Amino acid sequence: MAAAPVWSVDPRTGKRREQVAVEATAADVDAAVRAAHTARAALTDRTVRAAFLRTAAGLLDEAKDRLVGTADAESALGPVRLTGELARTTYQLRAFADIVDEGAFLGVVIDHPDPAATPPVPDLRRYKVPLGVVAVYSASNFPFAFSVAGGDTASALAAGCPVVVKAHPDHPALSAQVADVLRRAAAEHGIPEGVVGLVHGFEAGVELIKHPLIAAAGFTGSVRGGRALFDAAAARPVPIPFHGELGSLNPVLVTEAAAAERGEEIGAGLAGSMTLGVGQFCVKPGLVLAPSGEGGDRLVKSLTEAVGAAAAGVLLDHRMRDNFVAGVAERAALPDVQAPVTPGADGDHGVGAGFLTVPAHRLAASGAHDLLLEECFGPVTVVARYADEQEATAVLSRLPGNLTATVQLSTDEAAGDGRGAEILAELTPLAGRVLVNGWPTGVAVAPAQHHGGPYPATTSTSTSVGGTAIERWLRPVVYQTTPEALLPPELRDDNPLNLPRRIDGRLEH
Repeated sequence: MAAAPVWSVDPRTGKRREQVAVEATAADVDAAVRAAHTARAALTDRTVRAAFLRTAAGLLDEAKDRLVGTADAESALGPVRLTGELARTTYQLRAFADIVDEGAFLGVVIDHPDPAATPPVPDLRRYKVPLGVVAVYSASNFPFAFSVAGGDTASALAAGCPVVVKAHPDHPALSAQVADVLRRAAAEHGIPEGVVGLVHGFEAGVELIKHPLIAAAGFTGSVRGGRALFDAAAARPVPIPFHGELGSLNPVLVTEAAAAERGEEIGAGLAGSMTLGVGQFCVKPGLVLAPSGEGGDRLVKSLTEAVGAAAAGVLLDHRMRDNFVAGVAERAALPDVQAPVTPGADGDHGVGAGFLTVPAHRLAASGAHDLLLEECFGPVTVVARYADEQEATAVLSRLPGNLTATVQLSTDEAAGDGRGAEILAELTPLAGRVLVNGWPTGVAVAPAQHHGGPYPATTSTSTSVGGTAIERWLRPVVYQTTPEALLPPELRDDNPLNLPRRIDGRLEH
């Protein structure tokens, strides 16, 4: 593996800014993984883990100006957006510290012996233990929240798992700076700095997933890249869990009654959602089913005005820009596809937002228009005009798994009159988050959140956002007829760690 230089690149100009590092060799990857593996014992104490996470959040907040400046130089996402994303990231770290303190994630269950049961029950004590070193593959579009200190890293550390992060090539300088902050936080609590490793380079990512000491992996990125790593994780001599977020169309269904009631409002809301962050959100609405009547016409008119007024922007790198321009052109060339606002290149580096329309019957059966059912990363959406409910249902039945699915209902439909419940039943199998009269962009960090969905949205049934994300990096183990003196403190009768537990079928707080 050649040690090529790693450059920080300005997406506004395409020019190199500075050399950040060199691509990691196989020996570098091995050293990073082994250092992380050695650091596992230092994460055993939950009190230390929680303090580490809170210190990391505090140090990231202190370095805000420097980190946001670096992130903007590498991503062109703007200081306002990036400042908010950093705040989300530090909130996430503190939220996981609270989860660690509470201890419910350990799932402690104790069944005392019951010889009278059929069959007899021996003494059984169950809880969850960390898997080991986790490989984290950073995302391009969230330099903070889905990168070095993002949700995968925060949840893995909270579970007691060290991490080795494969830095995204779009923000290598920021990745190095954030990793340094996390290591300083670790050192303050006597945790070896190797608890957070960082490697750069495509080949390093391949070596990482194959390393025998990697116990699980988290990935956010493309279907192609994620599927390659997913297959590699399964092909190992010892396969490992691979929690990948790969791609999502995030369909929206607008009922005829909703369009008649508030078509203009829906069109404006759609424009704001699909152009947010220059269309670079994983939950951008990429396909909208709108009725062909007057209400749908008013929706399209409102969307045309709002998207036409949207400012051009810069995508995260020129490769993405080229793919966006080519993808839009290929879609626009299909029969019966029109572009009320043409998306595409704007100058040498920017892109302009737009949308395409197509009769829904073109999508109801397999053919060349299947391309419109694939995600196109950037500020574009497809509005499919349907003639009746059956046509809309036919299109929905052909969709792959998604992160989100949205329905826009009228006031009466939302109150239970009409087809609202039927539509929710149609959308639920398609996505991990179903929205009513909202827009999918914006994923709240909350205990009830689920950011995942049927394949290809994700490769597992778990979430990468919210408190239950910690469950990805744990496995259950049961101790049977084990003397009290040999039990982990989490499973002892006197409950020295004051954990919530279920004992003999009853929940104790």
